[in-house]
Amino acid sequence: MIVATRNKGKVREIQEALKGLGLRLRALSDFSGVPEIDEDGKSFTENALKKARFYSTYFGTLTLADDSGLEVDHLKGMPGIYSARFAGEEASSQKNNQKLLKEMGTVPISKRGAQFKCIMALVSPDGREAIVEGACGGKIGFREKGKRGFGYDPLFVLPGRGKTMAELSLEEKNKISHRGKALRKVRRMIRTFMNP
Repeated sequence: MIVATRNKGKVREIQEALKGLGLRLRALSDFSGVPEIDEDGKSFTENALKKARFYSTYFGTLTLADDSGLEVDHLKGMPGIYSARFAGEEASSQKNNQKLLKEMGTVPISKRGAQFKCIMALVSPDGREAIVEGACGGKIGFREKGKRGFGYDPLFVLPGRGKTMAELSLEEKNKISHRGKALRKVRRMIRTFMNP
């Protein structure tokens, strides 16, 4: 099965969540010369489906694609589908986090609500498609904490835990994260795709 991403952090989370299914997972970074596609959809769903359809046709095999991001209440849902390029097209996670901290400024913790959202699309070359969603609520912290995870994880404070997503082990993160929730649904979907 192809995992339509070059993001090593996402690949690790997906491999961990789907282990035991007897699948050989290959990421885009495992191949050379694979074309990029423009993620120009207006929603996470449009982007995930576009990637899954394109790479399922390109490789001729079952393909899983996700589009996910951070929606901040104070910023009216931004950065949303622009999460990976919030601070510019080639922005690093560090630059995106710095921009988010600057945009949030001194907004009090009570008004720093946010959610991580993940849409996953599974597409087979015979045209079968399925879409699942996962979400995880929290708050935007005032500084980065934790060395695990990737993206906005060091700023995303989990309610009732007092920890950021970047302070959790991969196993803990997969239990509660937006991607972990979506991947539990993907596990069930893959079984039906493998046994039509």
